[in-house]
Amino acid sequence: MSVLNNLINGISLGSVYAIIALGYTMVYGIAKMLNFAHGDIIMVGAYVCFFATQSFGLPPLAGLLLAMVVCTVLGIVIERLAYKPLRQAPSLAVLITAIGVSYLLQNSALLLWKADPKVFPSFFEFSDPVTGQVKTGLTLFDGQVSIPYVALFTIVVCLVIMVALTLFTSKTKMGKAMRACSEDKGAATLMGIDVNFTISMTFAIGSALAAVAGLLLCSSYRSLMPTTGSLPGIKAFTAAVFGGIGSIPGAFLGGILLGIIEIFAKTINTDISDAVVFTVLIVVLLVKPSGLLGKVVHEKV
Repeated sequence: MSVLNNLINGISLGSVYAIIALGYTMVYGIAKMLNFAHGDIIMVGAYVCFFATQSFGLPPLAGLLLAMVVCTVLGIVIERLAYKPLRQAPSLAVLITAIGVSYLLQNSALLLWKADPKVFPSFFEFSDPVTGQVKTGLTLFDGQVSIPYVALFTIVVCLVIMVALTLFTSKTKMGKAMRACSEDKGAATLMGIDVNFTISMTFAIGSALAAVAGLLLCSSYRSLMPTTGSLPGIKAFTAAVFGGIGSIPGAFLGGILLGIIEIFAKTINTDISDAVVFTVLIVVLLVKPSGLLGKVVHEKV
């Protein structure tokens, strides 16, 4: 049964990676840039949710909604101030700017909230009405299989977001505008699409998803600090490349597979789990650079 437990934990962790990877893949698919500050927006969302619930006494859902609003505004501000002026700049300049924004957010968090880790509350504990015992998950097969409530919630939320984004990009006017900008910004402009507004909305959606990922991530690990989103953000980027960056189903598939690989690697040796994750990235880039569900784009010159 330990294999089943590891599989469930891997899918849960992979679901968080998938939600984060969706932010990477949407921005890259439309703006053709890697927003390495995305992991730090996760951290900001987690802090907002933490203080909203612990300092102001808001319910978890209200804290999450407030975090989504703050992260959405932050994403739009970052795009307008840091990335929009570099729309025609070389990709290296945009990459350096993204890293700079990441360090700015991390150090701002250190000044505001200090470096000491905070114990993140568990929003997924329920009291048994009969016994009064606090339960954190389901137990099956006489206790041999344990499924934390946070894992179930994470998987369900990931699936809902995946389906919602797929429908959004294929059925709505804004989603079709995003797809048009992804294919050819110049042609999209000629067809009357506001490319700048479309890119801003992409950052807004990705940043709102980052707030959700921050809550789920910190609820799983019960810890929060200014570097919370850095390593998960890099791993989620690995998941996006693994599945095919620019592809929404690819981000989902890459996240789930990477989460399963990491959890099973930890059962062998905890110290090598991160090495295994990044080895997967190297192998994928060598064997299939476009990712599992990515498509090779041939440019005419």
